[in-house]
Amino acid sequence: MSTSNASTPASADRSLRGLLFLLATIAGVSVANIYYNQPLLDDFRQSFPRSASWVGAVPAVTQLGYAAGMLLLAPLGDRFDRRRLILLQIAAICVALVVAAAAPTLTVLIVASLAIGVLATIAQQAVPFAAEIAPPSERGHAVGMVMSGLLLGILLARTASGVIAEYFGWRAVFGASVVALLVLAAVIMARLPKSQPTSTLPYGKLLVSMWHLIVELRELREASLTGAGLFAAFSIFWSVLALLLAGAPFHLGPQAAGLFGIVGAAGAMAAPLAGKFSDRRGPRAIITLSIVLVAISFVVFGASATSIAGLVVGVIILDIGVQAAQISNQSRIYALKPDARSRVNTVYMVAYFIGGALGSAVGAAVWPAFGWIGVSVAGIVFAGLSAWNHLALPARASS
Repeated sequence: MSTSNASTPASADRSLRGLLFLLATIAGVSVANIYYNQPLLDDFRQSFPRSASWVGAVPAVTQLGYAAGMLLLAPLGDRFDRRRLILLQIAAICVALVVAAAAPTLTVLIVASLAIGVLATIAQQAVPFAAEIAPPSERGHAVGMVMSGLLLGILLARTASGVIAEYFGWRAVFGASVVALLVLAAVIMARLPKSQPTSTLPYGKLLVSMWHLIVELRELREASLTGAGLFAAFSIFWSVLALLLAGAPFHLGPQAAGLFGIVGAAGAMAAPLAGKFSDRRGPRAIITLSIVLVAISFVVFGASATSIAGLVVGVIILDIGVQAAQISNQSRIYALKPDARSRVNTVYMVAYFIGGALGSAVGAAVWPAFGWIGVSVAGIVFAGLSAWNHLALPARASS
């Protein structure tokens, strides 16, 4: 009897860890779909030479779709069983990925990429799911574990995409994602429990309530715009890197662009340290430092148009800056309205990915007109806009 009682907590703890690992995998595998296309831009250009000037629209609409999916789909997790929502989105995104893999024209690929972005918001169901299944004393650790999976998905997606495209072509990247998602769906059906809805608000009122949060919470507006500016700078670099590496003097394929994602693991290592420092010194100090790091990274990029080593150094600085700001911004907004964390997070992430889409679009426009120096200057401009927005808050609050 005593053995049974002693083993029960340990068994429950193992079960919780297994579920959290599954949710982290769901977050990473799903969010990776919005980054697979970034190392493939030169391949798209070669496949669709008549539309070569529009290849930058692929990552731009993918991120714009993700922002739309955050706004339209993520709040449904408060109203319906998240397990069912995850499975439905997996089924739908597999259809979009098949269309992308078979796309006969760039226009079809762009439309499919928009759908992929909308449906990849599966990740935003996994994070609140973790908070629901974990006991209150372990909720922070549970959310952090799932966020780590999401971050690894972001970082390693470009690497996986580049390697697959190098040996099997860019269409195989989307096909491989379908296989991974179908395997994941089978595991979800076998292992993931149903969730309990926490709101009875109709869908329309759920969406309207987010607008009220934007109006009410000044710090949410400030954090959202600051995060959007930094992610725009981040996306400018990653959306153009493959084009830089494809040209002189590098003449490198998508695998090389994808391998830069491994370099970005420095950002993942910096995230926990940023969280600890944020607890001690306050998140605003970390965000200020992060903005400075992002600006410095684009100075390094501007001086490294012909240097792989310089680009590597810049990527490390960029990813540390962006990830540290992300952790600190989220710690701020979760404290603003504890009873509406999912919707507060939706507001922030929608703004964040709109910034990413804007950055990709600016990169696509600046690259052919002004080259790598223009891209670097655009990154500094977005970092400067984030700094202005972030540092202006105390002045507005005191006036």
